[in-house]
Order: sequence, then C-alpha cells, then structure tokens
Amino acid sequence: MYLIADGGATKTDWALVNNNAITARIYTLGMNPFQASEDIIEKILEEELIPQLPKGTKDPDIFFYGAGCTPEKCIIMENLLRRAFPESKEVFVSSDLLGSARGLCGHHPGIACILGTGSNSCYYDGENIAENTPSLGYILGDEGSGAVIGKTLVADILKGIMPERITQMFFDEVQLTKADFLDKVYRQPMPSRFLASMAPFVSRHKNEEPLLKELAIKNFRLFFSRCIAPYKRPELKVNFVGGLAFSYEEELKEAARLEGFEVGDIVKGPMEGLIKYHAES
Repeated sequence: MYLIADGGATKTDWALVNNNAITARIYTLGMNPFQASEDIIEKILEEELIPQLPKGTKDPDIFFYGAGCTPEKCIIMENLLRRAFPESKEVFVSSDLLGSARGLCGHHPGIACILGTGSNSCYYDGENIAENTPSLGYILGDEGSGAVIGKTLVADILKGIMPERITQMFFDEVQLTKADFLDKVYRQPMPSRFLASMAPFVSRHKNEEPLLKELAIKNFRLFFSRCIAPYKRPELKVNFVGGLAFSYEEELKEAARLEGFEVGDIVKGPMEGLIKYHAES
C-alpha cells in the first residue's frame, strides 16, 4: 500500500493505492513548505488528510512530490509526514518537477515541463532529474508562464501597443485602472500571481484576436529557445503538465515547430502517470 501526493501551493492531490488499484482519492489544502509553516502543514495532515483515509490505513509507503520542496525543505516535509504516519517504512519527498517528470515520462528519458503561474523544465534520465535550466522567476525568467504572459499583456496594454478594441475589452473585463496595476505589481505581495491572473484573458480571446494568439506563441518560443534548447536534445519530445499548458496546446505546438522541437504529452496533472510509475517500480 502506498500514498502518492502531488502538492501545490493551493491544493494537494492524494491517491492511496493498494495492489495497483486506487482505494482513495483525496484533496487537501496546499502544503508548500516555503509558504506554509510546519504547524499549518501538520494541521492539514491531521485534520484534512488522515480523517479521509479508509479505516485501517496506518503504514502506507509515502511518495510526496511538492512545490517548494527544495533539498532543505524536503527534510522538513519528511519529518512531518513521519510524525503523521509513524508506522510507515518508506517516506520519500521530492520536488514537483521530479513528480511531473515521473508522471509524464515514466521510466523513460525525456524532457518534462511545468507551465503554471511560473515555469520549469528538466531533462529526466528515466529515474531522476539529470539537468535543469533554472526558471529564475518572472523577472529574470519564467518564460512561457502565466506570470510572463500576463506581464507581457499588461505592459502592451498600458503602453498602448495593443489595438483599442482589445484594450477596451481588457479594461471592461478586469475592472482595474493603470494605477491599480502599478500598485498591485510594485506595492502588493505576490505580484507574479496577480500577473498570472491576467493570462486567462489571452486564452479566452486568442482564437478571435490574432494578436493575442501571437503574444502567446512568442512567449512559448522564448520558453523553447531559452529553457529547452540548452538541454541540446532536439530528438526528444517535450512534455508538459499544468492547466496553462493544457489551455494553450495549439500555441505550444506551433511555437515548438517554429523552434525545431516536437511536443509530446500535455496533461493537467501528473497523478495518473505517477500511479503508473510507482506501480511499475
């Protein structure tokens, strides 16, 4: 019996597997150790996860893949999980990027990417991350992410680069002023999340407005040229996980073609693939 977790900042997806069959699928709050204190994570485990597990679930092997799980934070998460499940023999904690790679590529080498508020990618050797182009955040990097798409859109709107019809439609939908944007980006916390919240405007209207489709493709071309090309493995398909990637499948494939790459699988989440990976392990 084993328990697999795909942990994000806002939500954690859990699957309890016994004899290769899913016996429980549970959702709890996110447990990013960079954003949540140990007390909060412990409370989520005790009050949200454990009560939802089937009776008699005491000692599952645990495989936790989570956002914010750097090597230092992995130790903290492992200790918290061992405290919640003291009889479990194996507790493995690693990054969401490794979880995505194993979920996308299984036991085969490949290139795995996450596209969400931020972006990340790696060359995966079939078991572990062998190379990683650093994402560097939305100021220095995060090409292709929701934050950078949102940043590009907002800048083009405020600079008057976008046509009036798009600009008016944008302001009608978001109900914010130029002053509001400057305040939220430069004075309020989590500006990357705010900018990423603007990206859905592009996905909603990209099929009716060629300039918005072009904006998305340009951003994805930068992702391929700056984040994927450094792996120097053009023969490998590029696989994606994340709601943003799922929403922009057509634009991703076009950007990949223009940059000399081929897109493989695009999935919203890695859980199904992770279940298969650990079943085969």
